[in-house]
Amino acid sequence: MQCLIEPTPESPTAETTECDVLVIGGGPAGSTIAALLAQKGYDVLLLDKDRHPRFHIGESLLPANLPLFEKLGVADEMRAIGMTKWAAEFVSPWHAHKQEFQFADAWDKSMPHSYQVRRSEFDLVLLRNAVRRGAHVFEGCKVLSVDLEATPERAHAVARRDDGREMSVAPRFVVDASGRDTFLANRFQIKHKNPKHNSVAIYGHFAGARRNEGEAEGNITIFWFEHGWFWFIPLQDGVTSVGMVTWPYFMKTRGERSLEQFLYDGIAMSPKLAECLADARLVNDVEAAGNFSYTSERNHGRNYVMLGDAYAFVDPVFSSGVMMAMQGAFTASDTIDTWLTQPSRRQQALRKLDRVLRHGPRQFSWFIYRMTNPVMRDLFMGPRNPLRVKEALLSVLAGDIYGRTPIWASLALFKGIYYISSLTQLPTAMRAWRRRRFNIQPAEGAGSAG
Repeated sequence: MQCLIEPTPESPTAETTECDVLVIGGGPAGSTIAALLAQKGYDVLLLDKDRHPRFHIGESLLPANLPLFEKLGVADEMRAIGMTKWAAEFVSPWHAHKQEFQFADAWDKSMPHSYQVRRSEFDLVLLRNAVRRGAHVFEGCKVLSVDLEATPERAHAVARRDDGREMSVAPRFVVDASGRDTFLANRFQIKHKNPKHNSVAIYGHFAGARRNEGEAEGNITIFWFEHGWFWFIPLQDGVTSVGMVTWPYFMKTRGERSLEQFLYDGIAMSPKLAECLADARLVNDVEAAGNFSYTSERNHGRNYVMLGDAYAFVDPVFSSGVMMAMQGAFTASDTIDTWLTQPSRRQQALRKLDRVLRHGPRQFSWFIYRMTNPVMRDLFMGPRNPLRVKEALLSVLAGDIYGRTPIWASLALFKGIYYISSLTQLPTAMRAWRRRRFNIQPAEGAGSAG
């Protein structure tokens, strides 16, 4: 696909073009904030090194995404491309049953479902919406450098299009939405492996997978196994996304096996998943993503912000990445609006944004760090609802952590139940703690994407 906005004789080549906001990256965070700021009347330039549609993982959305789609004006388009997801399911080899969490049972009953989507289609919808709202979008245009202190009023960026032409841009504000490329964090050398988590993902798309029947067909399923967990995400066109998220030590056992064979061998260790894929076939090349968990020392500076995966990423077990990226973009659009129009309130607005951007990873991380712990597995596989604890847990699974839903006291009670259960099963909890410390240790060669 060609650039959504093609250059005119006045378009930037060697000359420097001024704009209010430069957005680096056309994923969910970049397209969302470009649309919102352009709709506010700002001159927004979005540069994406890729051309859309393009493949991407992260296909499972949360119910909390749906109000954001309504605000962006893309709800109907998302409904058209999405497989409706009513619940999240957990399958454990240490338990005889499958546990289903219906989103309709969450604290807020107004968000009973979400969607599974092909990210190539999903990201394209958001990118086109940014264009409709007035953003100037260039695909196949890689940002090479950014000088945030070029002048007191403007930064300066240089980008190169895939035909070799260079662009020179002087924005007042810069948004890094470059995803796992982590453009600014890498250049500032402030990106670090998460010391509390370390995983690798190997994934592919399968045709002919055995799914649930009826309304439950679109449910996401998490399959635990001895060395981590699998995602099972049904898509609308009959393809199912399957990924193995595992620890570095297990990735190191791959040896000379291809990624495809390594994925199949891992699937064989999860009998219930193997049953679902008994008659399925791969329809794409298996890929891998190493160094899956990282964080940056900061998410903003005087005239820039880093959104979504450009700031931090923990683990995909709760499908929270897209929602946090888009929610961050909504908050950041208000922050940048304040920054551009009310200089005296700049620091206050950036501090508020910082709290929002840290809030999501912090809330999900507590659960993510414990998801493979047998005590936590038992709580997930046998949920109870004293003082609405299960409803609060479901609200987290739905992504309802930014609004006014009063879940926090019940979540604190759930955490208390977890700690008390750990004390009553102290030998098991200690073995799990020691095992986790071993699991997250880096292993030479384990992060290779093959």
